[in-house]
Amino acid sequence: MNTIELAPHRIAGLLAPAVDRTVRAGILAGRDGGGAELSQRYGGVTATGFLVDLRTRLAAPGGAVDGPGFAAITRYQDPVACRRTVDKQVAHGMIYRGPDGALAATERGAAFLAELYQVHAEVTEELWAGHDDRVARLVALLGRLLSYALVLADEEGDRGGSAFAALAPPYEPDGTPSGVLLLNRLSALRHHRADAHAAAWAAAGHTGSSIAALPAGPERLAIELETDRRAAGPYAALSAEERLLMLADLAALPG
Repeated sequence: MNTIELAPHRIAGLLAPAVDRTVRAGILAGRDGGGAELSQRYGGVTATGFLVDLRTRLAAPGGAVDGPGFAAITRYQDPVACRRTVDKQVAHGMIYRGPDGALAATERGAAFLAELYQVHAEVTEELWAGHDDRVARLVALLGRLLSYALVLADEEGDRGGSAFAALAPPYEPDGTPSGVLLLNRLSALRHHRADAHAAAWAAAGHTGSSIAALPAGPERLAIELETDRRAAGPYAALSAEERLLMLADLAALPG
């Protein structure tokens, strides 16, 4: 087997679109499969929006996302608009904002998240029916990837102000179904790459708005390649064969 194409930086780039597709499929299925109705019962998107984005941390008892972590998660959005959105969710009694800017779920917000986890369990079971072995393999591989990514972040002192550190490891109470484990672990991996991408474009002198406007071309390609390099670290935890298996399994999942 030719392992050159399976180097960590290469797999980081190849997996990114597959991870994006799978996460979006799960979230969309959740919205259409009861999530939108659930949100309406709690006051609509105005009340629940950021809870969905922050679910893997705020669903945990005592879980909170600090100000720098929230800024990283929302780095491509207008910070003033984000603050106003949080203000509305605080007013709806779904989110608590501490004096230091940290966000946590209220009792009502936690109840919403518990129901959201159940919605995601039901829709991912249906979405990925017949792929139990594939889902189980991916869950196991992602568990190793995320654990190693957290170790690397600690060793490099890179746990502050990152989207990945704010939301990983995902909250996984006993009995969490495999589909939810897969969806949330993929979401965490997606944030890891998002941080790598932000570091790459910042090193190239860009801002969130300027990188969003940057057209395809040599500069964009260089930033994407640097993103792959920065995102590659956790993949060293997997063998070349496991990296390829992960790519094949993700490609084969419906959605």
